[in-house]
Amino acid sequence: MPLRFAYCLNGFSEHRLGDACRLLADLGYAGVAITAGPPHLDLEALGPAGLEGVRALCERLGLARVVETGGRFWLDPREKHEPTLVSADPAGRARREAAVGRAIEAARFLGAPVVHLWSGRLRPGVAEAEAWAWLVPAVRRLADAAARAGIRLAFEPEPGMLVDRLAGWDRLRAAVGTHGPQEALGLTLDLGHVVCLEDPPWPEAVARVARDLAHVQVEDMRRGVHEHLPFGEGELPLPEMLGALERAGYGGLVSVELARHSHEAPVQAERSLAALRVAAATAQVAVAGR
Repeated sequence: MPLRFAYCLNGFSEHRLGDACRLLADLGYAGVAITAGPPHLDLEALGPAGLEGVRALCERLGLARVVETGGRFWLDPREKHEPTLVSADPAGRARREAAVGRAIEAARFLGAPVVHLWSGRLRPGVAEAEAWAWLVPAVRRLADAAARAGIRLAFEPEPGMLVDRLAGWDRLRAAVGTHGPQEALGLTLDLGHVVCLEDPPWPEAVARVARDLAHVQVEDMRRGVHEHLPFGEGELPLPEMLGALERAGYGGLVSVELARHSHEAPVQAERSLAALRVAAATAQVAVAGR
């Protein structure tokens, strides 16, 4: 099965949801990663009818869906990404867990098989062991909720957060365990983050976590610098990374994430898909020749 490319709608923050989806479908994308919260998936305002409308639109356009919960100011209009599952305030942790729970329910209405999340930053005054003691049971509860909804929870290691590398993912997965008949807890692997923080050769990192993959994000990036870049501006070996996904038999979406490029979203979406198609063709030739 060829790789299926999608675009994260956090990179279309100045477009209406319907306009962004129609543009992506016209370009030839296979899916969208919809970010929970304003402006596109305001779960506090959208009821079941609104969610069904989004689902109907995407189905008409032939777009597969995933739901992402990393919106910058979804829960706090003043502080980016707060509160989190490792916030010092118990009420804040509960608020984040409840919000991800709502995203799981929304994904069920949307026909989206995957919901993405991350840990959050380790804040001053919070011990790492204490943060892990909060994170593990919260993820376990959310994985249970995802299993009941028939959804896969896809946890992303994120630079600058408590769980930032694949070693942290290994620790979390072992602590949480397997949930549900389809292993409801899986991994969101951001290929740019692999370049940023993992040791090369980077395609080997993809192979190492192949069994855990539930969602993949992609953009260019430089070693040691967490800045999402258009393809060709960083160090990501795109054909080799896509080839690793091909060899792993990955069948989910591969979603471009350029959240800071909304001011030129149509241009970046078109350029990104062109780069992905060229790289995928190169990867397929390499995989076939092995």
